[in-house]
Amino acid sequence: MDFSYPAEVERFRDELRSWLSENLTEELIAARRPSGRSDAVFEKLRAWNATMADAGWAAVSWPCEYGGRGATVLEQLVYTEETTRARAPLPLNVIGMNNIAPAIMQYGTESQKTTLLPRMMRADDIWCQGMSEPEAGSDLAALRTKAVRDGDHFVVTGQKIWTSLGHQANWCQLYVRTDPDAPKHKGISCLIVDMSLPGIEARPLVTLNGDTDFAEVFFHDVRVPADALLGPLNGGWRVATTTLSHERAGAARLYAELQVRLEELVADFAEVDSGDALEDPVILRHLGDISVRIKYLEVLCQRAISATLHGGDPLGSASLAKTVWGEIGQDLAALAFDVLGTRGVHGRWADYRLSSRALTIAGGTSQINKNITAQRVLGLPRS
Repeated sequence: MDFSYPAEVERFRDELRSWLSENLTEELIAARRPSGRSDAVFEKLRAWNATMADAGWAAVSWPCEYGGRGATVLEQLVYTEETTRARAPLPLNVIGMNNIAPAIMQYGTESQKTTLLPRMMRADDIWCQGMSEPEAGSDLAALRTKAVRDGDHFVVTGQKIWTSLGHQANWCQLYVRTDPDAPKHKGISCLIVDMSLPGIEARPLVTLNGDTDFAEVFFHDVRVPADALLGPLNGGWRVATTTLSHERAGAARLYAELQVRLEELVADFAEVDSGDALEDPVILRHLGDISVRIKYLEVLCQRAISATLHGGDPLGSASLAKTVWGEIGQDLAALAFDVLGTRGVHGRWADYRLSSRALTIAGGTSQINKNITAQRVLGLPRS
């Protein structure tokens, strides 16, 4: 792994640091945690997304023609590290920016690209992704929401669940079954759906920590224009698994985010009970263990990024890194809550203890990621 930065990348870093220091406020930093996010905070973050977009910092990895900077892999790495360490809020459309936008760039019409992408970047429109169903979570090919062609429309009927921001979204990248007789992977299509269409019902889901970041979404004979098709008919699996990604150094956020959390935890330990926790050898041992594991995670992430730089296969290392990230995050959350409980800044560690249960599920379950590691890294057979 060679991460020596050319002069132009260091200039990119300096420009970003300077801009963040001038524009990122303590109020915005405090708003970055999703817990208990009010409508007023949501709108503050929407305005922040627009500020970043207007300054050219909202989607540096996107091509210039879509409002990005066409950043190189090393520039993306620098961007991810610097924004995470500065504690800048993630985009409200983080799933849209990372997952949906690349698919629109590859498969969308010119009208879809020029109309939808700028508004997504600014968070003028909020996006959700309709994949998971009550009986088709990680197994996308088992989805049953159907779309039947009727003249110039598809008539959509079915249900999605665990849809991030589904009750706040203006648009949905929706995966539906358009050919029930085809093999599971080959009868799926992707639609770009206006969430204001008649027949769509979104119900917020309350998670363990009281947040309502997810929703279940019902489609009751929703008439979706046929030109909302993204990619070829019955080619939705290809859209969902497209290898096109302008975000090639996002793995850096895994270790940078955990490092920030560890620093915050140590700061809280120093404040509570006159810093007694930092005199306890057992707690210090746990902190040291987590710190070393975060460093190992950094190496794993850099291996994935290095593979991208040198034409290798980053998927195996990235999948292993995601698994390790989830496990470290849960252990850090457990340590924080065991020592601080509901104390600390705004009781954030109690909230993190609850929300951390999702770390080994979101973005690909640990079981699936371990299968990828077994096959792509260790070369083990599928059965």
